[in-house]
Amino acid sequence: MDLLHAIAVAILQGATELFPVSSLGHAVVLPAVLGMKLDEHAPSFLPFLVMLHLGTATALLLYFWRDWWALARGVIGFDDAHQVREARRVFVLIVIATLPAVVIGFVFEHFFRDLFASPMVAAAFLIVNGGLLLFGERLREGGHRALSTLSPGDALAIGLWQCTALIPGISRSGATIVGALLRGIDHEGAAHFSFLIATPIILGATVLEVPKLHHQGMPPGVLAIATIAAIAAGITAFASTAFLMRYFRRHDAWALNPFAYYCIALGAAALAALALIS
Repeated sequence: MDLLHAIAVAILQGATELFPVSSLGHAVVLPAVLGMKLDEHAPSFLPFLVMLHLGTATALLLYFWRDWWALARGVIGFDDAHQVREARRVFVLIVIATLPAVVIGFVFEHFFRDLFASPMVAAAFLIVNGGLLLFGERLREGGHRALSTLSPGDALAIGLWQCTALIPGISRSGATIVGALLRGIDHEGAAHFSFLIATPIILGATVLEVPKLHHQGMPPGVLAIATIAAIAAGITAFASTAFLMRYFRRHDAWALNPFAYYCIALGAAALAALALIS
């Protein structure tokens, strides 16, 4: 993979990881439609993937550093009693929302990826993802609850929604935002919680790949390209997060609809293109 190709893939990953349009779906569909050669078995792919995840997770940590700093201080017990209780409550909610994807992903991730990761199926699930976003907008419970009212049951429901993103084409951020909307949280609060629980998921995926990377080793010249790609992914992810938080705050009545129509159009166009070239 040359540098320009790596940067293009990094920018795509940094944006689609956070926009509710499925980074995995794009990663499966677009190379097939555009004739791009992305060899997942190449020695350079694993370090490249690890660095992209690291760049995206770093961007989320930097954007929400106040949240994580407050959580760390509260969990350790460095704040006043009220802030300690609140920080520990939020920490427990993040753990509850994260656990289903960790457990189910660890057991079934390869099964889902192998079963659904063909370009045709991923394109079809992009259409399903669009329908899921429209479903969330239509059936949301008004969106008047503050994020501070989130309960353990709410967190578990959102975490279960997150598990649907194991299927290529279904967006992790989209599914968790829909899960929060259905519990009455507004778009901004839903996105905030979605991005918070994304951080341990992405970091966890990175950590799981590190032993493989250590065993496999780093091919010559790959580190420099992967590092530049990680920076590109991180900058894109930070900008995407800033844009989305402002966007969801300003367009609470219909915020997911444009992403839904985009996924439906892209999925349908990809299905047609794949049928023509197959």
